[in-house]
Amino acid sequence: MRHILKTISGSLLILFITAQALAQTETEKLNVVFILGDDLGWSDLSGYGSDLHETPNLDRLAKQGMKFTNAYAAAPICTPSRASIMTGKFPARLHMTTWHENSGTPTPNNRDKLVPPVTVGNLPLEETTIAEVFQEAGYFTAHVGKWHLGDAAHYPQTHGFEVNIGGTMWGAPDTYWSPFRGQKFQNEYRYIPDVGSASTDEKNKAPAYLTDALTDKAVQIIKENSNTPFFLNLWYHTVHTPIEGKPKLVEYYKKKVKPGMKDQNYEYAAMVSSLDENVGRVLKAITDAGIGNNTIIIFFSDNGGRIGKYKDWETVANNSPLRSGKGSLYEGGIREPLIIKWPGITKAGSRCDSPVISNDFFPTLMEIPALKKAKIKPDQNDGVSLLPLLKNPKSRLERQALFWHSPHYYTTTSPVSAIREQNWKLIHFFEDDHLELFDLNKDLGEKNNLADTYPEKAKKLYEELKTWRKDIDAQLPSFNPLYVPGNW
Repeated sequence: MRHILKTISGSLLILFITAQALAQTETEKLNVVFILGDDLGWSDLSGYGSDLHETPNLDRLAKQGMKFTNAYAAAPICTPSRASIMTGKFPARLHMTTWHENSGTPTPNNRDKLVPPVTVGNLPLEETTIAEVFQEAGYFTAHVGKWHLGDAAHYPQTHGFEVNIGGTMWGAPDTYWSPFRGQKFQNEYRYIPDVGSASTDEKNKAPAYLTDALTDKAVQIIKENSNTPFFLNLWYHTVHTPIEGKPKLVEYYKKKVKPGMKDQNYEYAAMVSSLDENVGRVLKAITDAGIGNNTIIIFFSDNGGRIGKYKDWETVANNSPLRSGKGSLYEGGIREPLIIKWPGITKAGSRCDSPVISNDFFPTLMEIPALKKAKIKPDQNDGVSLLPLLKNPKSRLERQALFWHSPHYYTTTSPVSAIREQNWKLIHFFEDDHLELFDLNKDLGEKNNLADTYPEKAKKLYEELKTWRKDIDAQLPSFNPLYVPGNW
């Protein structure tokens, strides 16, 4: 009898040690699903203030994790922001300050007072990406969707991803309906619609919708790797133009629009709704795979919502109460929705008001125990770990200010730089060197320029901004000898 008890107790000890080891492995190698929207504005989610869009899945994710109210993209346009996510560096340090197709040597014209600098369009292979760190730590790595960080020699598979589905040099599809080809995409997406039931209606032979098709692939990856630690980059194209929502959703939101509502574009609303629906599918796949307790989920956008006329619409997005939109360094161009769910770290339904930036994702993910042990490390990191905030949103980060640099012309701006320090934000416009100073706590819409009211504050922030530009070797615009005043 004593021998039997001894054997049982020994078996229980082995089981306990085995369970403990498995739990430790799960803790060390947390899965990561990074979901990125394209051109999604800060107030485009119902949980962030939209009065038309319905985003129940993202709102539910926010209730399960932490919602950030002062999260920023490192640039007001796509390629630079994506580079900052992958490397943890300021786009200006990388000399990647414009979108891929616009990079290189600028084309001379006689309209612009300044000439933008020569820029880098391909994410250098010498850069250490977060995917490479995951890969070195033994993770399965996959990229699904928009890449926009270089030509074929710089596609995701050259930057640490074992699988690349749809990641190309192009920034937008010609259409969201299959076969997705068109002049730009050629055959890059030819194989996507063949998987899953959500993207194809076999009975009615309806064409696949790109947002659904990308999710089909992401769900498949989650299912097939539920027993393997993985890093999944799910970077949607939506809600970037062309504005093409599913007809039933378009009709639904068209009926929902009422006079006086902030958001009026029901086609855009349909695209936001499809984005949310597909995020819900991803969340369900994680739950169904039984990996919800060891999977970090991050939801973010690469820049602010696009404003201005598009086809019959006076504007695509309405970023109100924020000023301006995509391309601008006003809040509407750079402030983004951010939701992070980190099992065992974030408290359900928590909210963080501290300013954070897309450079911070890299050092934050490096806090995963398995990545801490990885031998490969970035040579420079311009972000800070958000782990203290994820544990306690009232914590203070060891950082004085956030910075932006966009030495280019866009429909919403001329060459510009900016700094945010606590509640103060200063914008420097290169054309005439004028400064704009805002107190974001009192003036979220940036309507009241306080540069003349608080000249010492403006001067101090401007000096800090210039020092930062010098320290990171930010490229500056130069005078355009071909410029003809008033030639628009």
